[in-house]
Amino acid sequence: MNTLGKNFVFTSFGESHGKAIGGVLDGVPAGVRIDMDLIREALDKRAGRFEAKGDEAIRREAGVSPRAKREADKVEWLSGVLDGVTLGTPIAFIIRNADTRSEDYEWLKHTYRVGHADKTYQEKYGIRDHRGGGRASARETVSRVVAGGVAQQLLKEKGVEIKAKLVQVGCETNPAHFEEYISNIRQEGDSIGGIVQCTITGLPVGIGEPIFDKLQSHLAFAMMSINGCKGFEYGSGFEGVNLKGSEMYLSENHTLISGGMAGGISDGTPVVFRCVFKPTASNRKTFEAIRREGDEAKGKSIGRHDACIAVRAVAVVEAMAAIVLQDIFSV
Repeated sequence: MNTLGKNFVFTSFGESHGKAIGGVLDGVPAGVRIDMDLIREALDKRAGRFEAKGDEAIRREAGVSPRAKREADKVEWLSGVLDGVTLGTPIAFIIRNADTRSEDYEWLKHTYRVGHADKTYQEKYGIRDHRGGGRASARETVSRVVAGGVAQQLLKEKGVEIKAKLVQVGCETNPAHFEEYISNIRQEGDSIGGIVQCTITGLPVGIGEPIFDKLQSHLAFAMMSINGCKGFEYGSGFEGVNLKGSEMYLSENHTLISGGMAGGISDGTPVVFRCVFKPTASNRKTFEAIRREGDEAKGKSIGRHDACIAVRAVAVVEAMAAIVLQDIFSV
């Protein structure tokens, strides 16, 4: 499905090399003035067009594709907004695709890229948009960031704030070294994975439901829908396997271990989770490709790709967390 939410409902549409990427938001109350600067900031973060500060003092564009830097990502509001104020009706918006070079992908008409959705889309639907990956492209996430920007504004009025950051690139965990690490990978013509950590503050006790509607379940569902996300953990996560029970539950760091949730319900402390993003499957290096006819062949990626998709995923993680939380608050 291309729709998320029951009360704050977001629908995403568009392909990577189509005319536009867009979305429809339903359930936004009337009379809300949309902070266009907040949305612009989030879009720039996703595109790598900003200077990070503090412990993230790296130029984010180090791992970003040329297309992401050049796309204007100008939002056109088609309905539901008048003079920047919501009408209470469905909000429709588009972001036109400008910097497309579809000819770079002509060779993919008859070839499947390893690590991409080319083969599964073709097998499932009998047809696919080979240009830049179509719906399976990270370009699709631009609409999520717009929708998330609206959700973040609504959450901020409730005292809830969401902040994500890049905490690991490959085996490197020092943010001061991220830029050089990624640049070296790019110069090799290769790519690398990374980990994004997200912290949610201001959540009251009681958000989330037992069993099938646990807060972490909703967050995991949303995060795992992001292209390239390979794993989700919260609190102590997988590292918790190395701890004894007494070390976890009698620890002064209980908040970090629980991730701000117990029994699937927020406990009033910051919610902390992490997402793992894979290395970009396509890069300048030669990789094994499978032709539609079944013959193995050498293929070379000609398109423009990120050296580390986790860099731009920071904004998308924030957006998806906001959409999920606003949907829960809208019950």
